[in-house]
Amino acid sequence: QVQLVESGGGLVQPGGSLRLSCAASGLTFRWSIMSWHRQAPGKERELVASISSPCGLTNYADSVKGRFTISRDDAKNTLYLQISNLRPEDTAVYYCRAASPKIYWGQGTQVTVSS
Repeated sequence: QVQLVESGGGLVQPGGSLRLSCAASGLTFRWSIMSWHRQAPGKERELVASISSPCGLTNYADSVKGRFTISRDDAKNTLYLQISNLRPEDTAVYYCRAASPKIYWGQGTQVTVSS
Protein backbone atom coordinates (compact mmCIF):
# COMPACT_ATOMS: atom_id res chain seq x y z
CA GLN A 1 0.00 0.00 0.00
CA VAL A 2 1.45 3.33 -1.08
CA GLN A 3 1.53 6.10 1.48
CA LEU A 4 2.70 9.68 1.16
CA VAL A 5 2.69 11.58 4.44
CA GLU A 6 3.37 15.31 4.44
CA SER A 7 4.51 17.27 7.45
CA GLY A 8 6.05 20.61 8.34
CA GLY A 9 3.20 22.99 7.58
CA GLY A 10 2.01 25.66 9.95
CA LEU A 11 1.38 29.33 10.56
CA VAL A 12 4.24 31.63 9.64
CA GLN A 13 4.67 35.37 9.26
CA PRO A 14 5.38 36.96 5.88
CA GLY A 15 9.05 36.65 5.08
CA GLY A 16 9.38 33.50 7.15
CA SER A 17 10.52 30.02 6.18
CA LEU A 18 9.32 26.46 6.44
CA ARG A 19 10.53 23.06 5.36
CA LEU A 20 7.92 20.59 4.23
CA SER A 21 8.62 16.87 4.20
CA CYS A 22 6.91 13.99 2.45
CA ALA A 23 7.68 10.50 3.70
CA ALA A 24 6.94 7.83 1.11
CA SER A 25 6.39 4.11 1.54
CA GLY A 26 5.12 1.23 -0.55
CA LEU A 27 6.67 2.40 -3.82
CA THR A 28 10.08 2.46 -5.46
CA PHE A 29 10.84 5.99 -4.42
CA ARG A 30 14.17 6.35 -6.20
CA TRP A 31 12.49 5.73 -9.57
CA SER A 32 9.53 8.00 -8.90
CA ILE A 33 9.09 11.50 -10.25
CA MET A 34 8.13 13.54 -7.22
CA SER A 35 6.42 16.89 -7.02
CA TRP A 36 4.78 19.40 -4.72
CA HIS A 37 1.45 20.96 -5.54
CA ARG A 38 -0.71 23.43 -3.66
CA GLN A 39 -4.34 24.42 -3.54
CA ALA A 40 -5.51 27.71 -2.13
CA PRO A 41 -9.13 28.26 -1.11
CA GLY A 42 -11.35 28.70 -4.15
CA LYS A 43 -8.54 27.92 -6.57
CA GLU A 44 -7.43 24.90 -8.55
CA ARG A 45 -4.53 22.77 -7.46
CA GLU A 46 -1.31 23.91 -9.09
CA LEU A 47 2.16 22.49 -9.55
CA VAL A 48 4.75 24.17 -7.35
CA ALA A 49 7.89 22.16 -8.09
CA SER A 50 8.98 18.78 -9.39
CA ILE A 51 12.12 16.69 -9.27
CA SER A 52 12.97 13.84 -11.59
CA SER A 53 14.69 10.55 -10.96
CA PRO A 54 17.44 9.53 -11.04
CA CYS A 55 19.03 12.73 -12.35
CA GLY A 56 17.29 15.04 -9.90
CA LEU A 57 16.33 17.62 -12.50
CA THR A 58 14.08 20.26 -10.97
CA ASN A 59 11.31 22.46 -12.29
CA TYR A 60 9.51 25.34 -10.56
CA ALA A 61 6.43 27.44 -11.05
CA ASP A 62 7.38 31.01 -11.94
CA SER A 63 5.69 32.30 -8.79
CA VAL A 64 8.07 30.39 -6.51
CA LYS A 65 11.36 30.48 -8.38
CA GLY A 66 14.16 31.72 -6.17
CA ARG A 67 12.14 31.17 -2.99
CA PHE A 68 11.31 27.44 -3.00
CA THR A 69 13.76 24.56 -3.28
CA ILE A 70 12.68 20.97 -3.91
CA SER A 71 14.98 18.12 -2.98
CA ARG A 72 14.86 14.40 -2.31
CA ASP A 73 16.69 11.88 -0.18
CA ASP A 74 16.33 8.54 -1.89
CA ALA A 75 18.00 6.75 1.03
CA LYS A 76 15.24 8.01 3.33
CA ASN A 77 12.39 7.84 0.80
CA THR A 78 11.66 11.45 1.61
CA LEU A 79 10.84 14.51 -0.47
CA TYR A 80 11.42 18.03 0.81
CA LEU A 81 10.33 21.54 -0.02
CA GLN A 82 12.30 24.38 1.52
CA ILE A 83 10.21 27.51 1.43
CA SER A 84 11.64 30.93 2.18
CA ASN A 85 10.47 34.55 1.97
CA LEU A 86 6.89 33.38 2.36
CA ARG A 87 4.09 35.62 1.11
CA PRO A 88 0.39 35.67 2.05
CA GLU A 89 -0.41 34.35 -1.43
CA ASP A 90 1.56 31.20 -0.60
CA THR A 91 -1.20 30.24 1.82
CA ALA A 92 -2.55 26.88 0.67
CA VAL A 93 -2.68 23.19 1.37
CA TYR A 94 0.52 21.68 0.03
CA TYR A 95 0.38 18.17 -1.44
CA CYS A 96 3.08 15.69 -2.28
CA ARG A 97 2.64 13.64 -5.45
CA ALA A 98 4.45 10.57 -6.73
CA ALA A 99 4.46 9.30 -10.29
CA SER A 100 5.85 5.77 -10.36
CA PRO A 101 4.30 5.76 -12.99
CA LYS A 102 0.90 5.44 -11.29
CA ILE A 103 -0.05 8.68 -9.57
CA TYR A 104 -0.31 8.89 -5.80
CA TRP A 105 -1.16 11.86 -3.58
CA GLY A 106 -0.57 12.65 0.04
CA GLN A 107 -3.23 14.07 2.32
CA GLY A 108 -1.72 17.56 2.34
CA THR A 109 -0.30 19.93 4.92
CA GLN A 110 -1.63 23.42 5.57
CA VAL A 111 0.65 26.42 5.17
CA THR A 112 -0.75 29.73 6.35
CA VAL A 113 1.17 32.96 5.89
CA SER A 114 -0.21 35.76 8.00
CA SER A 115 0.93 38.48 10.35
